[in-house]
Amino acid sequence: MALRVIRLVIPSGTAVFKAGTPIQTAGIHTSSLRNLRYGWWAYALGERTTPRFKENSKIISIDGNLASGKGALAQSLADKLGMLYMPEPNTHYLDKMTAEKEPLPIAFNGNCSLEKFYADPKAADGNSYRLQAWMYLMRLLQWSDAMEHLLTTGQGVILERSPYSDMVFVEAMFKQGYIRRQCVDHYNEIKGISICEFLPPHLVIYVDKPAEEVQKKLKASGKDVPLPYLKSIEDAYKKTYLPKISENAELLAYDATQAQDMERIAEDIEYLKFEKGPWVEQDDVTLHYMRMLVEDKMRVADLTHVPNFLPEVTIGAHEYDAGYYAFKSCRQGDRAAWLSISLSLTGLHISRNS
Repeated sequence: MALRVIRLVIPSGTAVFKAGTPIQTAGIHTSSLRNLRYGWWAYALGERTTPRFKENSKIISIDGNLASGKGALAQSLADKLGMLYMPEPNTHYLDKMTAEKEPLPIAFNGNCSLEKFYADPKAADGNSYRLQAWMYLMRLLQWSDAMEHLLTTGQGVILERSPYSDMVFVEAMFKQGYIRRQCVDHYNEIKGISICEFLPPHLVIYVDKPAEEVQKKLKASGKDVPLPYLKSIEDAYKKTYLPKISENAELLAYDATQAQDMERIAEDIEYLKFEKGPWVEQDDVTLHYMRMLVEDKMRVADLTHVPNFLPEVTIGAHEYDAGYYAFKSCRQGDRAAWLSISLSLTGLHISRNS
């Protein structure tokens, strides 16, 4: 039996404190520098979300295989439609959220390495699944940031991939023997109890680039990714993810050449009616509760916690204790209260037997 513990104290995407500003734990009007956050009183006093929604108040996910041109499409489309572009998160996404000047060591960012995954995807220390589980958490936090931005400002957001499409990597990893069946079961459990609290993208745009062409492009950039793994990602998209997400979101698909035609894509989006999925059922009351959730990053992170023992993501209490104090010693001042204590692993598992 294991107990999973995490301490994530992350500032809201719309409430950023300047370094060195004293953090008040209680009080009313205690500081003129303290930013106001949305909450129950704001709603009671008339703050509403739907009046700020416009034609492009949407969340769009650009999906596709590695090096398929998602980033270029997402950036260009965001510029054309006047939307916010959010690049795909990496393992150091928490550092960006907490405005770290330099990336913290990997011990405080999931204890996983993308470089190690490509060099040794079957590493005996469980790096592959730690990486995947950590990346799901990063995508979930970024998704909460995107939703918070949309609900707060009314400006639409375009992202590269989402926590909804993250499963293509799990399916591909398992198919190639990089992770165990128990890891897949664990992933499905944490995703099942977390993703249901959010709303899916309004639109998914899939960039279809054959795995063979993807591998050539990756090799040209110095990355040697096995073709079977790339094919497994492509199959997971086409056979599992796209048919499923099309039930709750609009779906557009283009090949790599068509994806460069911004005028055509913008016109296709304009003709979509966006009449399916849970977004059409939302009103100011439901969006109020959603806004309360997505601005609370600790609550978002806590959604991924399950008290299960899994060797890939379980450590002993002594290792947790050592990691906690190691992290604490490298932070100084009041700002430390706003940084994530994301020790060693995803979330964090601590064995009760230690």
